[in-house]
Amino acid sequence: MFDVARTELSDKRALAAALAEADVAPMLMVLVHLTGEERWLDEIGPHIFGAWNFMEQTPEDKKARLRARLATVLQEVASGERRVPEVPPRALLSRMMSMGVGGTVPPEYIPLILEEMNLADGDPRTVRWREKPAPEALARLKVLIVGAGLSGLCMAMKLKEAGIDFDIVEKNDTVGGTWYENDYPGCGVDTPNHFFSFSFAPNHDWPDHFSKRNELWRYLEECADTYDLRRHIRFETEMVSAQWDESAKLWRCRLKPKEGAEETVETAVLITAVGQLNRPFIPDLEGLAEFKGAAFHTGKWDRSVDLAGKRVAMIGTGASGMQAGPSIAGTVGKLTVFQRTPHWSIHNPNYHARVSDGVKWALKYIPFYSQWYRFQLFWASADGLHASLQVDPSWPTPGLSLNADNQRFRDMLVAHMTKELEGDAALLKKVVPQYPPYGKRMLRDNHWFRMLKRSNVELVTERIARVEPDAIVTADGTRHPADVIVFATGFQAGRMLWPMEIAGRGGLTVREAWGDDDPRAHLGMTAPGFPNLFMLYGPNTNLGHGGSIIFHTECQVRYIMQALREMAEKRLSSLECRVEPHDAYNERVDAAHRNMVWAHGGVGNWYKNARGRVIANSPWRLVDYWAMTKEFKLGDFEPSTRS
Repeated sequence: MFDVARTELSDKRALAAALAEADVAPMLMVLVHLTGEERWLDEIGPHIFGAWNFMEQTPEDKKARLRARLATVLQEVASGERRVPEVPPRALLSRMMSMGVGGTVPPEYIPLILEEMNLADGDPRTVRWREKPAPEALARLKVLIVGAGLSGLCMAMKLKEAGIDFDIVEKNDTVGGTWYENDYPGCGVDTPNHFFSFSFAPNHDWPDHFSKRNELWRYLEECADTYDLRRHIRFETEMVSAQWDESAKLWRCRLKPKEGAEETVETAVLITAVGQLNRPFIPDLEGLAEFKGAAFHTGKWDRSVDLAGKRVAMIGTGASGMQAGPSIAGTVGKLTVFQRTPHWSIHNPNYHARVSDGVKWALKYIPFYSQWYRFQLFWASADGLHASLQVDPSWPTPGLSLNADNQRFRDMLVAHMTKELEGDAALLKKVVPQYPPYGKRMLRDNHWFRMLKRSNVELVTERIARVEPDAIVTADGTRHPADVIVFATGFQAGRMLWPMEIAGRGGLTVREAWGDDDPRAHLGMTAPGFPNLFMLYGPNTNLGHGGSIIFHTECQVRYIMQALREMAEKRLSSLECRVEPHDAYNERVDAAHRNMVWAHGGVGNWYKNARGRVIANSPWRLVDYWAMTKEFKLGDFEPSTRS
């Protein structure tokens, strides 16, 4: 497994340079993993206070001893003197995980984490045939994927691995989905990159801990090329509609290319991978059509517009606004930010930090370093906050926080704002939310509060009354001159799968089943009345408390691959989700959400529909959803057998 790294590990100078920059916790885990020497956990572990690398305070003399011992052990690996074990004994592994993150990792997480680290036996996220299907059975299992973003590519990679024929239709001219479409200034990820990447396709060359859009798009492009996926993709082509043919047991899909005539293709299985955040939302503002300047959404940034010296009005202070605003504030003449509701924003010291060359070297060549580093980020980004998002019915200030932990988190966030704004009382009154943390999407502070202190930036909280040809007028009558309007107003998350027209058994359409904003699916993937239709990143699969959407995608792809295996091996023509498990699952989802922050009555968010039902977010811990989707249950479906 590590033979290719023996030459690099034998280079003592390069190894010493890498260990000088590598993080303590992964180094500690690697050393104990390779040697079983638990004494190092006792010596170093007490100085690790959390899962982020900036949450350890190991004395320099102890770090030096750790590095020296690890260097010796790695030289033994390089020379072949030391065997590289695959997985430590269970008891030691459990202790390592807890010590490595400065807390307690419950035993239920260990199988999940072994998968995530690619240390589990046989790569359980790869679905293998129990018995190889006959060629004609595989030939009938034709799959059409809609969307070549990260979830569509993940699905395609696993289909190709299994030898299942597939095509992808993609409305853009290349792959990447949201990471291609969104190219506004400052666009980037708010999940650490070494976790926000496929577990089976790690990238050891991320330039930043939280990389920007170009790097993320480049990674997805490389994945498409590595797996030779482009020849399966029809670019600049949209699926306009899909109709289930009950007698033929297949989908007839109407495709509309950018150029040329529409055509209809047939497929046994239809998989949507279009996401929840792919159709921009622009508010219906009085007078907007008469505005003389450029006006565009962050999701459709107009690069032809030169903002230098311009008066820019940015409407919205959510994720894209918090990234774009500070990125353009130093260029524009005046930036007027229109805020409807303030957002919580957390500071992370790594958000603007580069990944050092030494860490990149360690990730590439030191056995198990990348796996333990990924584990650390998984734990830092995952379920730790889930309990704090539950309502304590006896808590005295439910409008501001949910429980004691949530209040402590609120205090920390307010302290950061106060520090960044230098105690500016007027600005603090505008930016401190009057709802519990995580009531809306938690953002990363991209120097947002420092931006608000700039002399050319104004934060406006008055309601917008109308747009004039060269200004925005607020409800108090104030005119705010503007040359350009930027909409940082999010997406139409509730209208999932729109504008596609998908009609299932009996002609039932998705819009008839869901309305405009009430999507429901079993495990977020399948729905009664729609045989052989699977949804990636479907209803109630967005992660609001932490984690990575790629983790959820890999869970969903494994589940779908198991469903396809059932179809091929049992010669099934269709699988349709039964009503009972579908309804029971959605009742559990709703019941779980009633006690969580996203259903809080004091705040609106894109997670909820017009009636207050949470339709976007998953209420489950990552370990819960992983367990729910680990094994496909044929009993949840009505199968049809080929005649």
